[in-house]
Amino acid sequence: MRIATAVLLGVLVSTCSTPPDTLEEVLESGQLRVVTRVGPTTYYRGPFGNEGPEYELVEGFRDFLERKYNRPLQIDYQLADGLHGLFSQLNTGNAHIAAAGLTITPDRERYVRFGPDYQQVSQYLVYRLNSGRPHSLDDLSGKRLEVLAGSSFVTALESKRGDHPQLVWSENPHTTIGDLLLAVQTRELDYTVVDSTDFYVHRYYMPDLRKAIKLTSADKLAWAFDLHGSDRLTADAHAYFNEIKNNGLLERVQERYYGHTERFDYVGTRTFKRHYKSRLPDYLDTFKQAADLNGVDWRLLAAIGYQESHWNPDAVSPTGVAGLMMLTRATAGGLGVEDRRNAKQSIDAGAEYFAQLYNRFEAIPEPDRTWLALAAYNIGYGHVLDARHLAVRLGRDPDRWLDIQDMLPLLADREYYSTVRHGYARGWAPVRYVQNVRTYYEILSWLTPNEIKPSEMLIQAARGEQPESATL
Repeated sequence: MRIATAVLLGVLVSTCSTPPDTLEEVLESGQLRVVTRVGPTTYYRGPFGNEGPEYELVEGFRDFLERKYNRPLQIDYQLADGLHGLFSQLNTGNAHIAAAGLTITPDRERYVRFGPDYQQVSQYLVYRLNSGRPHSLDDLSGKRLEVLAGSSFVTALESKRGDHPQLVWSENPHTTIGDLLLAVQTRELDYTVVDSTDFYVHRYYMPDLRKAIKLTSADKLAWAFDLHGSDRLTADAHAYFNEIKNNGLLERVQERYYGHTERFDYVGTRTFKRHYKSRLPDYLDTFKQAADLNGVDWRLLAAIGYQESHWNPDAVSPTGVAGLMMLTRATAGGLGVEDRRNAKQSIDAGAEYFAQLYNRFEAIPEPDRTWLALAAYNIGYGHVLDARHLAVRLGRDPDRWLDIQDMLPLLADREYYSTVRHGYARGWAPVRYVQNVRTYYEILSWLTPNEIKPSEMLIQAARGEQPESATL
């Protein structure tokens, strides 16, 4: 998003003195101050502590600087109150970097120095399903269009006024993208404008949202630095992003937060939210108890249960798996289950089974470890091993879910399945399975933002971390 010139002029006044060496300040103080915004596409408190694409990129930059200069660094995350506060923190020296999904614009380049772009987005006018889709900006006459004040959305709308002189909107400096989208979902507003990333993430929680008109294309996102500071820290940012583009880290971060958003099932999402209210309460305590016992986030366990049976303990598949966690007879027997249709027995066994699979991938870093364990829950550990062997054979990374999800479908191809130990498998099924569980897990995490699990969880154990105190 872009900030309006008038807003920047009020906060970006600087002296003509010698620019301070920002990098030297960071290294001497041992602290990198980063200003950001709360949101699913930037930084937020998740079930495993602080999360978000900007958070992970900043943490990676800290590691890069520590390796290069052989000095320990701490990150001081500052949460800005709107765009005005974000740029003010940066240009008054309170922050060294603004990492908040910022769009590179000519206006902004007059007042801040941008690092390398790392992602491209488009801007969309968003409306609610069944409210009448506008096909032209002229169709907005008499409607309520509200956008974030000082944002690039304002600039995009202003650029359209020449062809659409009747176009009007209001600007709100005291809101968030999520609040604006919720207002459209609940019919308090007719329209708003957001980046494509925000739209794709939020539509899982607000399934009636729809894209109407594309206002811009290929907007570039980047970190911002103080224009009047030294450029050594910016140069290091260029080197860092070049490194993570080459080693695949940037791709993994973007796949983690946006990969599951590529596929959207409107009917399925609405059904999930209905079952969240009507069915989950009956099994919530059981999920939490089983999760505590096995070191699993209950929301991940519940997401598995929903994908398996829609939280229906009487579910039975044509292949004979049954119960809320859809266990095979052999698996259930091995875990001591007497009645697969007993919800508690099924959930307890499902949690234990997932934990067993998860532990077998202990050498694989997160989040890939979880995705591989989920795939094994669906298709079997042996077939996942076969996919990993194929990855090695074809020059792919056997520890990366991005590569394994390409290998699994090959197990349905005779050319490949005839060469691996466990033979044929419906390899496309676990790819879809993992994607669905990720979606349900993400929705549950956002529906229960204050229920951070205090005990050690599997992914935290893999990271060697304990939950952090809430900072949002």
